Amino acid sequence: MVTELLARAGFAAARAESLPGDASKRYARLHGGPRPALLMETPGQDYLDAFLRVARHLDAIGVPAPAVLAEAPGAALVEDLGPQSMADALDAGADPVPLYAAAARTLAKLHGAPPPDGLPAWDVPRMTEAAMATFLDWWWPAVFGTPPDDAMRAGLRAALTEMLAPFAAEGFVHRDYFPANLVPTARGMAVIDFQDAARGHPFYDLVSLVEDARRDVSAAAREAALRAYGGTPDAAAMAALGAQRHLRVAALWVRLDRRDGKPHYLAHGPRCWAHLARALEHPATAPLRRFLDAHVPPRLRGNPA
Repeated sequence: MVTELLARAGFAAARAESLPGDASKRYARLHGGPRPALLMETPGQDYLDAFLRVARHLDAIGVPAPAVLAEAPGAALVEDLGPQSMADALDAGADPVPLYAAAARTLAKLHGAPPPDGLPAWDVPRMTEAAMATFLDWWWPAVFGTPPDDAMRAGLRAALTEMLAPFAAEGFVHRDYFPANLVPTARGMAVIDFQDAARGHPFYDLVSLVEDARRDVSAAAREAALRAYGGTPDAAAMAALGAQRHLRVAALWVRLDRRDGKPHYLAHGPRCWAHLARALEHPATAPLRRFLDAHVPPRLRGNPA
């Protein structure tokens, strides 16, 4: 299938350079073809279908993203936007203010259009279960030595549900809108890795950008992003959605360490817990704050010892 795809698109003689991937996809940069392109191979058609659905949507609304050049079952040729992501540019010392402003302008455009049909829900039940799956199944036993009981699970589910319920929405959510998934281009800030997009509250993406789990965001860059996004973000929604995300991701690093043998992710733990602590200061997060105050003393709110 891949050989036929490459030949059909004029890349039969191209040399493939393998790029880092993950369990859900493999990428190769193609050299010597008619235009810069990447070969993306996926383990299942569902993943590819989700990618193509969102790619068509982004093209229709004018959001910069890799163009799909050709496709076949389990594989696609996509436009190569270049080797430097926004994260790479920041690591190389680029001024973060214009980059974050550009990222927020793209995000505003993304959120300004109705989401495409067929996206899964990123609603209150799914957000609640996602946070419980990392926090209770991985962080909790790593810290306390035993799994939480049913009452503890019910308590956290109730707290998260109560906190998130006022902020249910049906907009487009990328779900991982942060610099590693953004690419500066002449057309503006382009979006990649969008196959997990869903229907939910758009401010989830805004939190992902300005309260990044993987890097510190300066006050100036945050302010530039919020101005470029437009309007005044709802502080209550930002706090509640942020609290869910920061709790989930702080515990996700523990899963990556314990299950996947990737302890370097734990370096991001203190940042996530600090984000969570700030979110818990807002009245909108009171249900989660009460649960944590009752069961997780502040001295334990961090990476497992």
